[in-house]
Amino acid sequence: MAEVYLDNSATTCVHPQVAEAIMTALRENYGNPSSAHRRGQAAEQAVKKARRQVAWILRAEPGEIYFTSGGTESNNWALAGTAQARVRQGKQLITTQVEHPSVLEVFRRLEEQGFTVTYVPVDEYGLIDLEALAAALGPETTLVSIMYVNNEVGSIMPLADIARLLKQKAPQAVWHVDAVQGFAKLPLFPHDLGIDLISISGHKIQGPKGVGALFVRQGLRVKPLILGGGQENGYRSGTENVPGIMGLGLAAELMWERRVEAGAHLAGLKERLRQRVQAEIPAVYANGPQDSRGAPHILNLSFPGVKGEVLLHALEDKGIYVSTGSACSSHQAPGSHVLKAMGLVPQRLDGAVRFSFSPDNTRAEIDYTADCLREVVPELRRLMQ
Repeated sequence: MAEVYLDNSATTCVHPQVAEAIMTALRENYGNPSSAHRRGQAAEQAVKKARRQVAWILRAEPGEIYFTSGGTESNNWALAGTAQARVRQGKQLITTQVEHPSVLEVFRRLEEQGFTVTYVPVDEYGLIDLEALAAALGPETTLVSIMYVNNEVGSIMPLADIARLLKQKAPQAVWHVDAVQGFAKLPLFPHDLGIDLISISGHKIQGPKGVGALFVRQGLRVKPLILGGGQENGYRSGTENVPGIMGLGLAAELMWERRVEAGAHLAGLKERLRQRVQAEIPAVYANGPQDSRGAPHILNLSFPGVKGEVLLHALEDKGIYVSTGSACSSHQAPGSHVLKAMGLVPQRLDGAVRFSFSPDNTRAEIDYTADCLREVVPELRRLMQ
């Protein structure tokens, strides 16, 4: 088998229809949306269509969608922009211990600026401790950021329960959801839940890299992160990435339209790999929920006695691509902060590998991966004794 790509939570292969649309836009729709002539108007119409496509999936208004350079910018803007805009109302902020670095690093910066941040713990499955969240919420809370799907172990945060707690204990707080791993794959309707801000990334849904979006509830004030010519209604200056935005809109629509069929397919692949590996290799542990509380496209397994990075490269030699955790922190200090927050023992922490699937993966690829794991894991364990 030539290549098996199982690192789709890091990035996805661009959908062929999306790639074709982007190429057409690069060649033919190259106008600046701010220009008054026909070329500019055509580009502006393309951006408007993508805004409607993203809004449709969220059941939001097109005017609530702002395009960015990706999920990291969306997270940075949502958090820094909201905290600064509401500084007079209070400085108590809340997030969880398992957020993406593009969220956690913003909160650390805000702490340096005098804000107080509560990092709510999670349980052994990576799910938020609702009692701890309830205890942290109060009349001084101004901003809460809780992700939708954890990028390392796939835990789906109970947004409906969180919404009820926020309504009861901190209705004044702005609520941000990093939905980079869940958008267009799982339902997420911000107006039903009272969510104020949602971060989206294009390359996680078979769209292009370098483009994302931020849902901002109508009427909410968020300070701009990037200043300049006043694009995006003055909230995000800079000439719009028209081909990228078109690609994001189309990719989101395609992903959303096949979410039910794809979800069942992904869940089947995930379960087959987990069952085969745990049945055929001794002492392999699944991290994160393996039921409906876990996303169907992410499987995190620990192989005690093997270093995750060593196993990654052993699989790479077989043409299989996986990761040891968040791609955005793979060059930083060892040890996943997510798995540490879940309380994993060092051996399970060191031997953790993430397999993340796309609708294009096949059962044959999963069986090939399981066969390779059955071959290389015992060998690596012997070598590392």
